[in-house]
Amino acid sequence: MARLEEIRGAGLGLKRELMPALQAGVPDCIDFFEIAPENWIGVGGRPRKQLDWFAERYPLVCHGLSLSLGGPDPLNEVFLQRVKQFLDQFHIQLYTEHLSYCSDGGYLYDLLPIPFTEEAVKYVAARIRRAQDILERRIAVENASFYVAAPISEMDEPTFVRAVLEEADCDLHLDVNNIYVNSVNFGFDPLHYLRSLPGERIVYVHTAGHFRKAPDLVIDTHGETVIDPVWDLLAETYRLFGVRPTLLERDFNIPPLPELVAEVEHIAALQQPWSVASPAAVRA
Repeated sequence: MARLEEIRGAGLGLKRELMPALQAGVPDCIDFFEIAPENWIGVGGRPRKQLDWFAERYPLVCHGLSLSLGGPDPLNEVFLQRVKQFLDQFHIQLYTEHLSYCSDGGYLYDLLPIPFTEEAVKYVAARIRRAQDILERRIAVENASFYVAAPISEMDEPTFVRAVLEEADCDLHLDVNNIYVNSVNFGFDPLHYLRSLPGERIVYVHTAGHFRKAPDLVIDTHGETVIDPVWDLLAETYRLFGVRPTLLERDFNIPPLPELVAEVEHIAALQQPWSVASPAAVRA
């Protein structure tokens, strides 16, 4: 059974196409795996046996895709009950979701920005608190990437993120690639954004690759290798806040396992100088 304090180090998304190679030998640099509950709830047969194999040996983190915390539709409490059962069944202590929305009378298959307003802070925070009550555990919300600004804004994005975290009393899932993507798309300083965040609420970190479509447009694809400016943001995260468990996201265009392992090893190498002095990776 994985306890919160066992989620540490560097991790990799558990993709089905990688499972055979991983079962033949998980590299030492991989400390945990991440899964999306939507892809695994109710799954049986051989995939379920493979998931059982990993759950028995490694801590798992769940990163949700469809809760739509900022959406206008009612919170899907039936789905949350199923998520709770899944988390309990596999002893998964950390569940995270996007600080965005993806539904409006149906799923939109994209993550859309929430207006940065006081009204939105209270609306989203209430939904997060309700989700935590149903799940009977704290959750962490992830700063999302986006490409069109919300029509109304009363504050900048870091201020909005801080306000939601405080109002909801939840944790932060920090995605350093999303900071970089938004900094290019909306022309702000990514280091200023990072330094504006409440480090004490950061419990989990993502890094990933992206696609540069134009000099001022970056698409958060999770389909390329991580670039140096994003690695630099990750290193600065550790310097500012200490080491948190950090995942390499790769969702498509997935290369052979050794290529992914090289990037996970890079995460571990960046963590190493700060690991001794770091605070606890995930608080209870």
